[in-house]
Amino acid sequence: MFPLFFLLTCKEDLLILSTITQVLIHFIISPLKFFLYLSTLRRRDSMKNDHDHSEKKPGSGREITRRRFLQTMGTGAAIAVASDALTGRGKAEADVIKPEVIVRVSLLINGLRRSLVVEPRWSLLYVLREKLGLTGTKAGCERGECGACTVLIDGVPRYACLTLAVETQGAEIVTLEGLMHGERLGAVQQAFVEHDAFQCGYCTPGQIMSAEGLLRSNPAPKPDEIHRAMSGNLCRCGAYAHITKAVRRAAELKDVKGGAS
Repeated sequence: MFPLFFLLTCKEDLLILSTITQVLIHFIISPLKFFLYLSTLRRRDSMKNDHDHSEKKPGSGREITRRRFLQTMGTGAAIAVASDALTGRGKAEADVIKPEVIVRVSLLINGLRRSLVVEPRWSLLYVLREKLGLTGTKAGCERGECGACTVLIDGVPRYACLTLAVETQGAEIVTLEGLMHGERLGAVQQAFVEHDAFQCGYCTPGQIMSAEGLLRSNPAPKPDEIHRAMSGNLCRCGAYAHITKAVRRAAELKDVKGGAS
């Protein structure tokens, strides 16, 4: 038992001795490297002066000495600290870290006034789907490319994913649910069903809202006008021909109903 304990003790002593040796080597070699570096710089400056045959007085050169090196480093650190203090950089960085701000908004959606608390960064798409349960507005790309989240804001088609909820206060918002009359489909919805203007149906809500916005501003659009108005909505199933026919049919149904949705 004693030899084993003595062996363990020796191993610990060797470990401690090895650590102390490494520390001593570090503190001895690092300054030597620094002074060797300074000597190299001095020798390089001396060779350059000999090559140029310059006649300079002793002590007038810009050679690097230990004192000059330390003075330069100290001056740079002092300037950095002073600039931060003068510009208030530290305070500005501290001000960025703060809790989320909550605001109360009142939104007019499908003819009903909705009052709720939101964060300023929330998109209208997020509020409609996650806070109000109006899931007819679809979340597609969420970066303004596919048009699946299109809604009407004051009669104009807009991407809900690129619109902040706080921006829409005081505006009239219409979603897919607002086109229905109870359980009866609106004119554009009915036309899409009649002409089979969809396959998977995921982009259909956005397509219908863009068509609705077009027909509200132009009750009798030409084919080129339909294509232009619907160009912001992508259909990955390729049902564009049927969509164009459905928009033209919706214009006829609206004309019969006197322009009603």
